[in-house]
Amino acid sequence: MPALTVAEIADLCGAQVEGHREHLITGADTLENATPKDLSFIANAKAMQAASASHAGCLLVTSAFDQKGTWSLVRVENPRSAFATALAALYRKPKPAASIHPTAIIAPSASIASDCFVGAYVTVGERAKIGASCSIGNGCVIGDDVIVAEGTTLYANVTLYDGVRVGARVILHSGCVLGADGFGFTLIHDRYEKFPQVGAVEIGDDVEIGANSCVDRAALGLTRIGDGTKIDNLVHVGHNCVLGRHVAVAAQTGFSGSVVVGDYAVIGGQAGIGEKVRIEARAIVGGKSGILPSHKIPAGEPVWGIPARPLRQHLKGLAHVAKLTEMRDEIRSLREKVAILEESQRKARPEA
Repeated sequence: MPALTVAEIADLCGAQVEGHREHLITGADTLENATPKDLSFIANAKAMQAASASHAGCLLVTSAFDQKGTWSLVRVENPRSAFATALAALYRKPKPAASIHPTAIIAPSASIASDCFVGAYVTVGERAKIGASCSIGNGCVIGDDVIVAEGTTLYANVTLYDGVRVGARVILHSGCVLGADGFGFTLIHDRYEKFPQVGAVEIGDDVEIGANSCVDRAALGLTRIGDGTKIDNLVHVGHNCVLGRHVAVAAQTGFSGSVVVGDYAVIGGQAGIGEKVRIEARAIVGGKSGILPSHKIPAGEPVWGIPARPLRQHLKGLAHVAKLTEMRDEIRSLREKVAILEESQRKARPEA
């Protein structure tokens, strides 16, 4: 694992050092667990309170941090972001040496750049093209006419069906499947007949897709994932969906067919998105939300609940639900009082 001096960490972050410039940092950890050889960061008031007890060798902090300690300080605008930059340097993954394992099956018409790594039991179909500096893990299946651009990493057992196009510097984690048929069937008389799925899948540059996630091919046209989008594990993207640039999707979310998601939208875990939904740019869909088919979520709007509605309405509804028991008791008490009043009035009436 690489080791960096505090000065080198500061250079990575474009910042200045306060303390021991040449102190060597070999790892990173939380404030509570960090040792003098570790880097940590302070991003909020709670962490600032815990800083005095930390044994970290170096802290990434903002200009507001005013405590004194044994640590060296690197002052940055965004400590969390700077910490991510430093982590990438401290825990740099070694690039596998260029090679093609003897058990790999490569079609004669396939093209693989000379500096690629191709692992054991990989299959690469006819006319497939794999660009420079790609890493193809053990057991991957790459179909006919697939294009994988430069710098992309496929971990073990990724499957790319025929015709899938993957951009540059993409990361596909184990078990990821791109290009399987969309869920298209037509009920003819008393049985379902398959609607042929003849479209394709296109993945933009710098996309990351988590383990065991699936992106279905379009029935016609394209299912498309935009540049920089990050998709967690166990996510399903249905046929003809279009996810914009830099969308973030948490685990176990499902997109029905023909959903459109705008740039920089955020989708919480276990959300269910109905068919033909439109989620506009920078909208936020809370975890476990359900969006009914053909609905539109306005740009920048945070929504939550089932069915999903603006967050303020959702929270107001939760507050009302929390008061139901109290309201039930009040109604019961009022009914008893009304019954007593009615009984007293009945007794007070003169008999005819």
